[in-house]
Amino acid sequence: MEQEKLLEIKNLCTQFTTEDGIVKAVDDISFTIYRGQTIGIVGESGSGKSVTSLSIMRLIQEPPGEIVSGSITYYPKGESPIELLEISENKMRSYRGNNIAMIFQEPMTSLNPVFRCGYQVDEAIMLHQKLSRKDAKAKTIALFEKVELPNPERIYKAYPHEISGGQKQRVMIAMAMSCQPDILIADEPTTALDVTVQKTILKLIEQLKKEIDASILFITHDLGVIAEIADHVIVMYKGKIVEQGSVQEIFLQPKHPYTKGLLACRPPLDYRLKRLPIVSDFMDESFDENGNRIITEKVKNTTTLIDRLKVTPEDLQQRHQKIYTGEKVLEVKNLNTWFPTEKSLFGKPKAYLKAVNDVSFDVFKGETLGLVGESGCGKTTLGRTIVKLNQAISGEVLYNGIDLMALSEKEMRPLRKDIQIIFQDPFSSLNPRMTIGNAILEPMQVHSILENDSIRRDKVVELLETVSLKADQFNRYPHEFSGGQRQRICIARALAMNPKFIICDESVSALDVSVQAQVLNLLMELREKYELTYIFISHDLSVVKFISDRIMVMNDGEIVEIGDADEVYYHPKQDYTQRLIEAIPTGKVVFNG
Repeated sequence: MEQEKLLEIKNLCTQFTTEDGIVKAVDDISFTIYRGQTIGIVGESGSGKSVTSLSIMRLIQEPPGEIVSGSITYYPKGESPIELLEISENKMRSYRGNNIAMIFQEPMTSLNPVFRCGYQVDEAIMLHQKLSRKDAKAKTIALFEKVELPNPERIYKAYPHEISGGQKQRVMIAMAMSCQPDILIADEPTTALDVTVQKTILKLIEQLKKEIDASILFITHDLGVIAEIADHVIVMYKGKIVEQGSVQEIFLQPKHPYTKGLLACRPPLDYRLKRLPIVSDFMDESFDENGNRIITEKVKNTTTLIDRLKVTPEDLQQRHQKIYTGEKVLEVKNLNTWFPTEKSLFGKPKAYLKAVNDVSFDVFKGETLGLVGESGCGKTTLGRTIVKLNQAISGEVLYNGIDLMALSEKEMRPLRKDIQIIFQDPFSSLNPRMTIGNAILEPMQVHSILENDSIRRDKVVELLETVSLKADQFNRYPHEFSGGQRQRICIARALAMNPKFIICDESVSALDVSVQAQVLNLLMELREKYELTYIFISHDLSVVKFISDRIMVMNDGEIVEIGDADEVYYHPKQDYTQRLIEAIPTGKVVFNG
């Protein structure tokens, strides 16, 4: 039986005018979405994935952007085909959200912070379905139940900041599904969500797709998610489609070196590597005299490359013997960080949120201790309490025998250079008004590291080069860098203090798989070069298993399991750990390599 076309994109070109000239964000791409199909688009940041989706919705801001050529044809059931690039903005508005809906990557920025969640969904229903406010409210609450939001009546009245990231994403899904669209575009809808929340969201999208017979265009950089949800995969690189085919074809027999590189740089679950393969291991890039990109393949056999990088059991045993017969750097004893949730008339706390509740563990010199758990389990609070950014109510944190909790701020200051933290969001942890060179230089001045500013500047340049950035980027501002580059800047700033101990708080969670691989490799290189000790906090168990010697699992403010990384992964003792492991997306196919 012939498949029914729903959306056809032909020779689409979208470009942006910048100070450096014209950037072709989407460069002559063509593909077709059929009714009931899920198409996955994968690629790194800047590959053109999101610009493709915004072009379909006609949400490209002009200027600086412009759809310069091509066609986007929508085939509504029982009606004549509609060329979306030729109709008026008014007409397009009637299709946008109604026939073609979109779930955006960041629900916090796509939900209006000054309106209640229910009101925002009501508005979409009233606009497209001409229902009264009362009927729209009833439909919204029914949708909130369908997307499994707890207490739909409460969330209907809640503002976006009053609900969690996973709940905000469900509100967005409810809004997108409210008009039963033919096509649902999901742009990175699960990025930076816990594996368990991600699993629920993916299941929900799949379930709703069947209910309303919709097609899905699913955009992500996570290949595990694509393998889980898509029928057909499109791989994009620098604005072009380099490969497309069924999930089996792409994952089991990738042809393009870029696709092979993307598949290989995902942390493996069934063996250990000295470092993760990266895209540049698989391909070289050059340009001809006309400026056309030429890609040449470097590796024919992925398996051979991976075999060369595998860690032997003897190597691992040797490493662990050296670590665990050595000294303890950190001893955490009965640590409690509680936040008052209710106060009496006189301001005395009556009830507490026990974010960190009677936690005890040790960290050895040179070790990487992985800390995993869902959002809200207390991971970040624990990390921040160790470096005294949150105040503990009781317990001890002994760093080389010194109880940090007993120190005043003045006594703590000299130790701050030894204990550094790399935050989850590099953009908000960098001052937007300060060049990145000065951001790295400033803490060196504060702690009087090196003799003078001239020597310090040389050290900053050396650090930038250590994290694969360039000396001439010293005077650039944070907004001029990509997410992966900003994370490298934060790593360089942490290293400027010559620390002995670093807490990495979700420092790779929102990065592309290829950039994530580079940052993880960098952290491992630095660990060996400077004999660093890490606490590595993440909700992604595959990443934690790759980098950690031991894994500590946290739930509701308590440590529920701790042990050797492989032991915890292969033989979890707790049901909660088992659930986290089962939620890791491995997909319908086995990864090549």
